[in-house]
Amino acid sequence: MDWKDCEEGFIRKVDIDREKAESIIETAEARLGFIRGIQADKKNASFIVEGYYEAIKELLVAMLLSKGLRSKNHQCLISYFYQNHPEYEAEAHLIAQMSCLRNQLDYYGESIDFAFYDKNKGEFDKVVELLKKLIQNKEK
Repeated sequence: MDWKDCEEGFIRKVDIDREKAESIIETAEARLGFIRGIQADKKNASFIVEGYYEAIKELLVAMLLSKGLRSKNHQCLISYFYQNHPEYEAEAHLIAQMSCLRNQLDYYGESIDFAFYDKNKGEFDKVVELLKKLIQNKEK
């Protein structure tokens, strides 16, 4: 989704809430701890990818909150990230891919191919660490 469309219809200004952002980061960390402890296979890879996406989404929510913004949809979270960090285009593309796959799983019952998980599992953790680093740098 185009960032201008997001600003016009889906993003609103809120008070910066570092406590809420930190709580959301803790939730993401707990989710990550859980899914990292699961041995992936073809039957559960969909749910592991979904879990990573949810944690990444939570980190993006925390990123916006730390800047005094709130989004009404997931696509604008991704647009915000890319708008403010165009140097991470590949990471933004991966997050968008994960969002589409998660929606196919949740709304249409289409499982996520194990090959997608297997190919990208290392990248999921890199994106998580990148987002946490960016959030920390913004709070300083």
